[in-house]
Formats: sequence, structure tokens, C-alpha cells
Amino acid sequence: MELTALFAHVQGMTAIAIGVIIGLGALGACLGIAIMGSKFLESAARQPELVPLLQGRMFLLAGLIDAAFIIGLAIALLLAFSNPLINVLRTATGG
Repeated sequence: MELTALFAHVQGMTAIAIGVIIGLGALGACLGIAIMGSKFLESAARQPELVPLLQGRMFLLAGLIDAAFIIGLAIALLLAFSNPLINVLRTATGG
């Protein structure tokens, strides 16, 4: 296999991986926050006196859910702009 074709293949597979990481991460974060929000509204309707306690915990969990997505986004950006796979390929082929 030609060296430029090998680099192109690695870059193409990396682009697909980036799309999957960001897409599934965003989908998971959206579903998680939506389910958590609906459960918060259910519990607030059942016991209105617990709303301040539940609201603080809901915002904490929303931050943790978003943090997991942002970590995935950072990994995807790492792969997009300074792909370590390309560097390994360069050292392995001597180019």
C-alpha cells in the first residue's frame, strides 16, 4: 500500500471516529438531561417542599453529564488537530 494512501486511510477513519464520538456523546448527554429533567418535574410535583434540595442535585448532575460530553469532545478535538496515530505512522514508516 502506498504511503500517502495509508495516511489518507488513517485520516479518513479518524474523521469517522470523531463523528461517532461527538454524535453519540451529544445524544447520550441530551437523553440523560431530558430523563433527569422529567424525573425532577415528577418529584417536584409529588413533593413541592423538596424542590430546593432536588434542584441543587439536579444542577450538579447536569454539570457532570455535560462534563462527560466535554471530555469526549476534547478527545475528538485532540484526534482532529494533533492526531497521535499519524505521528506513530510517521515513525513506523520512517517518513
